[in-house]
Amino acid sequence: MTNPTSTAPTVRAEGTRAGRREWTALGVLMLPLLLVSMDVSVLYFATPAISTDLHPSGTQQLWIFDVYGFVLAGLLMTMGSLGDRIGRRKLLLTGAAAFGGASLLAAYANSAETLIAARALLGIGGATLMPSTMALLRTMFTDPAQRAKAIGLWSGVMTGGIALGSVMSGILVEHFWWGSVFLVNLPAMALLLLLGPVLLPESRNPGPGRFDWVSVPLSMAAVLPVIYGLKEIPSEGWHPLYVVSITVGLLFAALFVRRQRTAPSPLIPPALLRGHGFAPALALNLVAAFAMLGSAIFTTQYLQSVLGKSPLSAALWSLLPSVFIGFAGPVTAQLVQRGVNRGYVVAGGFAAMAAGFSMLALLGTDSLWPALAGAGVLACGMVAIASQLVDLAMSSAPVERAGTASSLLETSTEFGGALGMAVLGSIGTAIYRHEMPATAPAEARETLGGALATAARLPGGAGRSLVATAREAFTTGMNGAAIAGAVILVVAAVGAALSLRRIGAGDTE
Repeated sequence: MTNPTSTAPTVRAEGTRAGRREWTALGVLMLPLLLVSMDVSVLYFATPAISTDLHPSGTQQLWIFDVYGFVLAGLLMTMGSLGDRIGRRKLLLTGAAAFGGASLLAAYANSAETLIAARALLGIGGATLMPSTMALLRTMFTDPAQRAKAIGLWSGVMTGGIALGSVMSGILVEHFWWGSVFLVNLPAMALLLLLGPVLLPESRNPGPGRFDWVSVPLSMAAVLPVIYGLKEIPSEGWHPLYVVSITVGLLFAALFVRRQRTAPSPLIPPALLRGHGFAPALALNLVAAFAMLGSAIFTTQYLQSVLGKSPLSAALWSLLPSVFIGFAGPVTAQLVQRGVNRGYVVAGGFAAMAAGFSMLALLGTDSLWPALAGAGVLACGMVAIASQLVDLAMSSAPVERAGTASSLLETSTEFGGALGMAVLGSIGTAIYRHEMPATAPAEARETLGGALATAARLPGGAGRSLVATAREAFTTGMNGAAIAGAVILVVAAVGAALSLRRIGAGDTE
């Protein structure tokens, strides 16, 4: 028998305005979103302490960093589809428990192998949390104007969390032991487990069909080799191993697509991609992530290795542009709701990102404030774009496929970021190596970090001269990569204006 006085949340009818419960629930959903995005960068300053305590090999240290992102990217599509079948709230709460347990295991890991395993489990938990939060947001905010505002806030938290993670790790490691960077997850996960059943509605696809288990390994085999190859190319160059890895991934991607077209109940229904505006949103989201992550590999090195900031100081300076990020999403949503064409708003976001790259293209070797301004303009453009593209994609997707739709968006972000680091990083590296004199030591001609390490072993004048030359070469490489990024973003702005110009606010039919 149903209790008529029950306060259990229910799925809202399409177009119903959200109340206090839904906005409070949005705040609860921000917790896993913030922590999952923070965990991408939370090890930046904990690495020396981990190395001293656990003595990982070089390969193990790389896996401690990378396994989280690899597992997260590889399981997003699977978890998004699974949430549609078993219930998004159930998957979210299961993921929160797993994320909390894995955080505890990571905090008290007594070996490199245990920490790697814990980071892999964190990736699994993260893959359940990210698509579930967006899918639940779609079911709670059915009024187009409110949904756009909520997604704007969601995008700002997502972008800001990555910057906050590195600062948080620096502060915690300075005052506590390295495991504390994982323990901060526990109170938030506990709060989510406590309040989630009260505030979050349960929703699922009422007729999902049989789960296609064959698609799960195919999706992972398509995503992981490509992500791996793209992430290694900026530092290691176009080694045959990484080219083969990408090629293998693309072959499995072709098999995955074929499976989705022929399976009776596919993981990713082809009809979802034919939704009005969904495919353009995925493509443009990939380009925006390409630019944002592609720029980050330069700005972080610029602050530390060119301007000479300490890691913690660089992280604190990098938080300054984030002050304005929180306003970009809601302001953009207001523009669209007041009648500004969505295509032109997204095109304006790409133009802003192109302007940010143009500012980076003009940097010298002592340009702190212009660098921060450029990074801030880039981030605001990114949030403006993401808020509109997420709103468009989630509005055009059927409610019963909200988890699948959100997982595709997250996967496009992962691909775009890896591609941006590979392409723009390769351009910057090529220019750096061209600018370094042939007489410089081989290690110094490879990377700026190698040049600084080599200079530290040279006598006074020679070391200072090599540092100055390497910093100039790196800045020139960054300038060149920024020009390439700006050109790509201008093309994306034109593409957004053309492909989205007929899609207004709430117009997704």
